[in-house]
Amino acid sequence: MRLVGNVIERDIVVVGAGPVGLTAALAVRATGRAVTVVEAGARNRVRPGSRAIFLHRVTLELFGSIRSGLGAELVRRGLAWRTRRILYRGREVYRKIYRPPATGAFPFATNLPQVVTEAILLQACLKAGVEFVWNAEVTAVRTDAEGATLDVADGNAVRARYAIGADGARSVVRESAGLHLEGPRTSNAYVIVDTAEDPDEPLPLERVFHYEHPQVGFRNVLLVPFAGHWRVDLQCHPGDDPDAFSSEAGVRGWLARVMPARYADRVTWVSSYVFRQAIGSALTDPTRHVLLVGEAAHVFAPFGARGLNSGVADALMAARAIDAALGAGTREAAARAVQDFADARRAAAARNRAASSAALTHLQAASPARRTVRYVAARLAPVVPPLGRWLDRAPFGPRLGAPDRYGMFY
Repeated sequence: MRLVGNVIERDIVVVGAGPVGLTAALAVRATGRAVTVVEAGARNRVRPGSRAIFLHRVTLELFGSIRSGLGAELVRRGLAWRTRRILYRGREVYRKIYRPPATGAFPFATNLPQVVTEAILLQACLKAGVEFVWNAEVTAVRTDAEGATLDVADGNAVRARYAIGADGARSVVRESAGLHLEGPRTSNAYVIVDTAEDPDEPLPLERVFHYEHPQVGFRNVLLVPFAGHWRVDLQCHPGDDPDAFSSEAGVRGWLARVMPARYADRVTWVSSYVFRQAIGSALTDPTRHVLLVGEAAHVFAPFGARGLNSGVADALMAARAIDAALGAGTREAAARAVQDFADARRAAAARNRAASSAALTHLQAASPARRTVRYVAARLAPVVPPLGRWLDRAPFGPRLGAPDRYGMFY
């Protein structure tokens, strides 16, 4: 729909139609309540690159809990590799092969471009009766004791009893609510490349991590297959100019040394990042009518795939909290339901940041002692298998562990 008049009024509004915003809308509909998604872009907007490609089994199960068949559809469209390998300076030191999933069960993960995930979620939202307002850039959010008013760039406004901010790392909702991200940036840059699979001579479907790849100046390299493509991450050394590795000539130069040379001609996206490890100062505003989810609430380095996956958990809990708040008998009980969400998800974000920070520390190996530990582990891994498993797990942070008291793993 389009905005008509100066203000439209809704009980629940989600700001942002990325994967977390779409998940939040589906989760609200799963509670039986109406929801409107307000998105700055057009419905047919095109966003570059594969972005978040990895969905954990737990996330697939969460999708299935809010929309029957949704997790299965994501698996059908994605790719599930079953072999993971670790090499140290060109020599394999660890290999693991996953068993095929049991009949009717999800694989441990599926890999597909974020744009495909978004398209699947959008279709699910439309079938579920989610209302959309496209081309509506939210420029400010004002809250009071009864709800939130969202100002839109075209001069219109949306009035909501509850607003879910899913508008990304540069969230207008977060900043307008007087909240902000807290946390450092990493010191190393990373160059991320997508290259299309060669259908005539496809590579084995293996996730391969290279510690100190000898063909690229002993930089770390990760190769991950996803539906139709490969993701290749290069970790720059401190002091490297990432532009030298992310330019067309730069990518062609190093990519052909870590993959067959033909893949340098099949590049579809290149980006470089200095990751931030930050969490919102709070995940709800003082009136308890704005709830932050996804990158509006936290940003992590991608190791362990904790960004989108934890955003899905955020979205489900936000929807549950709003449902509880709208059904509460008192204003105090309603505020408490929202605050419980904010406290639980901020604690989860802290756990995720700690885990991804541990992975970064391991990968950067800034001290001689850390580099020595990695070297010794790699040398002994063929005869001491636990060391190989450690080298495999460490770049992705600690295991998920048991779910918290809210039933969430992230």
